[in-house]
Amino acid sequence: MSVRPISAADAIGRLQDFDAVIDARSESEYAEDRLPGAINWPSLDDAQRHEVGTLYKQVNPFEARKRGASLVAANISRHIARDVMDKPKGWKPLVYCWRGGQRSGSLSLVLGQIGFNVHIVEGGYKAFRAAVLAQLPELARSLQYRVVCGPTGSGKTRLLQALEAAGAQVLDLEGLASHRSSVLGIIPGQPQPTQKRFDTLVWEKLRSFEPARPVFAESESKKVGNLAVPDALMEAMRASPCLRLDLADDERVRLLLEDYAFFSSDRDLFCGRLDALVQIRGREQVQAWQAQVRSGDIESVVRELLVKHYDPGYASSTSRNFKAFGQAQPIAPKDRSPEAMAELARELVAS
Repeated sequence: MSVRPISAADAIGRLQDFDAVIDARSESEYAEDRLPGAINWPSLDDAQRHEVGTLYKQVNPFEARKRGASLVAANISRHIARDVMDKPKGWKPLVYCWRGGQRSGSLSLVLGQIGFNVHIVEGGYKAFRAAVLAQLPELARSLQYRVVCGPTGSGKTRLLQALEAAGAQVLDLEGLASHRSSVLGIIPGQPQPTQKRFDTLVWEKLRSFEPARPVFAESESKKVGNLAVPDALMEAMRASPCLRLDLADDERVRLLLEDYAFFSSDRDLFCGRLDALVQIRGREQVQAWQAQVRSGDIESVVRELLVKHYDPGYASSTSRNFKAFGQAQPIAPKDRSPEAMAELARELVAS
């Protein structure tokens, strides 16, 4: 038998040494957050955890442990039959559960008895989460950022995508958060991750960057949808050099119509999101916009949203939050097209 404990910090530093990272928690715990690259082999699934927990509270711990052992043994048997039979003797998995206790211990014990070289994370996911939160500030401060500023519709996300395609290091917080960072920024069919998952995704991205090369990011607020950007990262970005992305108003309107095409095809969805602006813009104005949307005059609403909602105060807000915005380098693609953004991205990478 070969089962070796490993600290969360060491496991993080050696992830590439393992042939598989196995999360022995339930499917909902796994969905909330997990180690990079982890696969889910529940020792107890959600329904079974509830069943065992109920027995523990309503009957007694001994009966709960018996039932739990039966379920865990059956689940581990299925995992081995489905996923282990083709593995060579030298296969080396890393296993964890919530606190490195019975669920990961049971799975590790069986895999070790087979003859595999198993490592189990001491303290489990809880220790991993603590390590992520401890490392995030240092990682954020170790990098140099170039912050792309520009009003709504100027193409910041398109430019970031073009920069990444051109080989630049890019931190796309909106992409990681599955949200376009405004009151209308929901992405249908893409729910936001949990805060824990977002933190891990940001940490994982930051640790992939080379400190000697700049990281391009967008001038975000402290929250992207319902998710908070880590404080240290926000502070580092706000103290960094800025690029001011300029795009003609007509191009901005057309860009938004393209990027938010789902609002044009689902007018009820658009009207529902506009309700969020009642407190800021007043019910009369919002109802007028909703009437225009229902009549099909989407372009006029988008243009007015820019003029009356998004643009007012943009420059002063950005200047207040990003110290170097007043000295921002102006950059301007010839239009909103992918080709124009790619050309601009190549120029920025070359410079």
